[in-house]
Amino acid sequence: MTTAQIGILIVMVAYLAGMMWIGVKVSDRNKTAGDFYLGGRRLGPLVTAMSAEASDMSSYLLMGLPGLAYLSGLADVGWTAVGLAAGTYLNWLIVARKLRRYTEKLGAITVPEFFSKRYGDKKNLLTLAGALIIIVFFVPYTASGFAACGKLFSALFGVNYYAAMVVSAAVIIFYTSTGGFLAASLTDLIQSIIMTAALIIVLLFALDKAGGAAAAAAGVRSLPGYLSLTQSYDPVSGAAKPYGLLTIVSTLAWGLGYFGMPHILLRFMAIEDEKKLSVSRRVASVWALLAMGIAAAIGVAGLGMTKEGLIAPLSGSASETVIVEITGNLAQHGILAALVAGIVLSGILASTMSTSDSQLLAASSSVSNDILTRFFHREMSEKRTLLVSRITLFIISLVAIFLAWNPDSSVFGIVSFAWAGFGAAFGPVVLLALYWRRSNGAGALAGILSGGLMVFVWKFAVRPLGGVWNIYELLPAFLTALAVNVAVSLVTAPPDSRITEDFDRVK
Repeated sequence: MTTAQIGILIVMVAYLAGMMWIGVKVSDRNKTAGDFYLGGRRLGPLVTAMSAEASDMSSYLLMGLPGLAYLSGLADVGWTAVGLAAGTYLNWLIVARKLRRYTEKLGAITVPEFFSKRYGDKKNLLTLAGALIIIVFFVPYTASGFAACGKLFSALFGVNYYAAMVVSAAVIIFYTSTGGFLAASLTDLIQSIIMTAALIIVLLFALDKAGGAAAAAAGVRSLPGYLSLTQSYDPVSGAAKPYGLLTIVSTLAWGLGYFGMPHILLRFMAIEDEKKLSVSRRVASVWALLAMGIAAAIGVAGLGMTKEGLIAPLSGSASETVIVEITGNLAQHGILAALVAGIVLSGILASTMSTSDSQLLAASSSVSNDILTRFFHREMSEKRTLLVSRITLFIISLVAIFLAWNPDSSVFGIVSFAWAGFGAAFGPVVLLALYWRRSNGAGALAGILSGGLMVFVWKFAVRPLGGVWNIYELLPAFLTALAVNVAVSLVTAPPDSRITEDFDRVK
């Protein structure tokens, strides 16, 4: 192992140990299932904002966006960033406060439980449907995070992928199962800081090696369509490709996913004071916009480094490793630079772990709280509920490890699909539950099922047709679920007076 690798490994091991220490430190604060899954609704505005953004962005921020910019220019990454930034802001603006107030009034600690209590669903069919959606989309999503950690360590140090993946998963399982939601949120805050530091360090280093911002921009200006928002650069042909209105709308649709993300919605539900959500909204929106802008700039600077012969040309999915390649170059400049590179690579690890811990909690709460306790009416003491919660989390983790066993599995393809699944199945229901008095349980159930189903239909049966059908599955599935929810609500009996009175009081 080289000196550079040793320096990187020291920092990354220290980071992992710190995450585990936090889990142990806050473990005694988990007295009830509400503490374990929602932190007792005690989060401050800064932790709420940054844990939501860290759990949201995942490794897509540090690897996906720079890779997109490196490969095809600003159109793809630019419109994606606009859609995500708009979705972030609107979610905090129109969902956060009302969801926090509504769930506290109803005593709901998970998103599926909120659906059932909001609509007076005594059979808990909405809870069951919501829990199954979470399991179907979150367990593979978590597996993709485990796989990303394994690939990172394997690529950096030449260690066995399986061992690296299992050890990374074990660290995430440890601090999440011991500290619960509070540990996940506190570690997410730290991870967001590390992610920010990583972005800034890599950008400054890459720009310096590319000859400065002006030189990097000049280097890509000659590439057809690279700096355009209505064209994209095709690295295979070296020509510009049109980036039409349909593609733009499809890319912007990423923003719709925010309304249905359980791990983000839980942060809204957990803040200690709803009046502080405005502070959280500003922090989260500014950070998301700046972070995505820097990530895109890293891709441009990385291409400049390729032109200078400092990193090898990257093609296809390999472009997503541009930040790793830049960091590898940084680590060759002495032990201090290697330690700094360790911080950067810990940021990549943090971006993955911050999402995986939240997904584990959401998936385990769906099994223990939503399915066992609410649907099957298994009454348990608080101590036993906590034990079952931790056992469930461990079992789900084992399933995710099994799914991540293939080192060639596509990380970002799974992320995109799961994002669409949650956005379509939950997004319309959340919006209508908060803002439409006439919506009812039948409409909500039909919306959840139709949204989740349409994601599969569009992804595997319609989108492969190409042409005008080549639209990101989230958009048609979201619109379908919204229309079905409204239509079924209108043709079935209106909600009873108790439900509408609750709605009016919250409003």
